[in-house]
Amino acid sequence: MTVDTKASEFYHLIVESNGITMRKLKLQMQITLDGYVAGSQGQLDWMTPETDERQVQYLKDLTTSMDTILLGRKMAEEAVPHWEHVTKIKKGDAEWEYAKTFVSTPKIIFSKTFRSPLGENTTLEQGDLTSVVTKLKDLPGKDIIVYGGASFASALIKQNLVDEFHLLVNPVAIGAGKIIFDGQHKLTLIKSMAFSNGVVANQYKRDQ
Repeated sequence: MTVDTKASEFYHLIVESNGITMRKLKLQMQITLDGYVAGSQGQLDWMTPETDERQVQYLKDLTTSMDTILLGRKMAEEAVPHWEHVTKIKKGDAEWEYAKTFVSTPKIIFSKTFRSPLGENTTLEQGDLTSVVTKLKDLPGKDIIVYGGASFASALIKQNLVDEFHLLVNPVAIGAGKIIFDGQHKLTLIKSMAFSNGVVANQYKRDQ
């Protein structure tokens, strides 16, 4: 994918002069009570099933606020073929609805080593992460979302590219694993919602 630099700069001037809100990059991830997003070997068996309809609706609302998905190599290798498969074997339930949205939404894979088939509505980006994401934010459209994994999310956070954090805190501690925060990062709580399955969704914005 190539972002048109001149178009981006022109749109940025329009945004500044008209007070248009820039696109946000939102991170949505499951996380444990002790701050891990995966086990040491990438295990996700600690995640709590989405049995509360309000949690399902929360995730739906978040999904409808975006029109672009960013992926790192590992997430792309797993998620793209998985959700394309789900669209072919299921009909009508919440998982199928999400799969349809994921497959139809433009996806950008950031990787210099990705070798798998790209999948539907997917492009490969090998440029500088900070530069490309900043230009994407300048373009018109809905917000941008990233679902991880740990290394890709951590890289985005380190460059102060994530504007909102949607962290679903699971009622479990695993003692060790993969983290996304390296060092101190100050966030402001926007809202918090507790669900009947024990998961708490905390929405934060990055302090400027």
